[in-house]
Amino acid sequence: MPDHTTQLHFLYEEALNLLKKLISIQSFSREEDKTADAIFTFLEKHEVKAHRHLNNVWAFNKYYNPSLPTILLNSHHDTVKPNPGWTLNPLEPLEQEGKLYGLGSNDAGGCLTSLIAAFLYFYPQQALKYNFVLAATAEEEVSGTSGLELVLPQLGDIDFAIVGEPTQMHLAVAEKGLLVLDCEAKGKSGHAAREEGVNAIYEALQDINWFRHYQFNKISETLGPIKMSVTVIQAGTQHNVVPDTCKFTVDVRVTDAYTLEEVLQVIRENVKADVTPRSVRLQPSSIPVDHAIVQAGLNLGRYTYGSPTTSDQALLRVPSLKLGPGDSARSHTADEFIYLHEIKEGIQLYIQMLEKIAF
Repeated sequence: MPDHTTQLHFLYEEALNLLKKLISIQSFSREEDKTADAIFTFLEKHEVKAHRHLNNVWAFNKYYNPSLPTILLNSHHDTVKPNPGWTLNPLEPLEQEGKLYGLGSNDAGGCLTSLIAAFLYFYPQQALKYNFVLAATAEEEVSGTSGLELVLPQLGDIDFAIVGEPTQMHLAVAEKGLLVLDCEAKGKSGHAAREEGVNAIYEALQDINWFRHYQFNKISETLGPIKMSVTVIQAGTQHNVVPDTCKFTVDVRVTDAYTLEEVLQVIRENVKADVTPRSVRLQPSSIPVDHAIVQAGLNLGRYTYGSPTTSDQALLRVPSLKLGPGDSARSHTADEFIYLHEIKEGIQLYIQMLEKIAF
């Protein structure tokens, strides 16, 4: 058995090589079949029995015991499309001055490969207090239905999850959910030159003003207040016709103080427009600060915060912690990169935190 330092260095080298491989393969959302191939092959090379459905790959620890609670280690291998500002080849992994450049290096390739390395560390261990299940999933960037949501039933009962997203290895203990509302205010058409009709735009203005100023009573300790923004509006066909409908879209960022259903009920009680949610899938998520995995991170000098962005956490109905190497501010930027030391630190901290509760 190699000593701990040697083992960590080996896992870092394996994670780095896998990350370079993933960067070199185009894996836009819903086009991740080749990166799924690479991850599956990598796990098999390490004598891990892997499973696959569509572009999702998962595996259980070697001595999985159904009587034990299970920890899910999850991150995604799809990427957004590169924006026009790239000066480098986004599909060419470039190691330079302590950085690894490439599309998906920071979001979330560094997180995924660091979690895979941590999974390999625990994979052959016996007498664990928890099972481990690793899930490398698809379609996160488009909140698709053929990613984590599709394979969750195959993963068994989960006690809690670590979702790999770039947090500088600090502890995102809560994450906002997302509610997108399509609203339609009704009026009555008429000629604009005469006192005819009911202008649907004016009807909508009353509701829009409510969305702009309303404050929900409960405020999250970690995420603050719920934020509602009217972002799209459409009405009218020509200058001399009073419009009979006005459609507008509202972006609602929901905190862990409410469920999406509770927020939707409050909105419908206060506006006249017809309100149709596009989805209630992306729920807010959180994990108690006194949870063992959070305490393990705090004891290692990490701090807690609430995340305003949405990830696959929104699909989980168990306590979940968003945690990973890299910086969220670099996500989706031109010439995306991750520092090499961030990957090394990520692997080490994942293992140290999990060791504190798994043995």
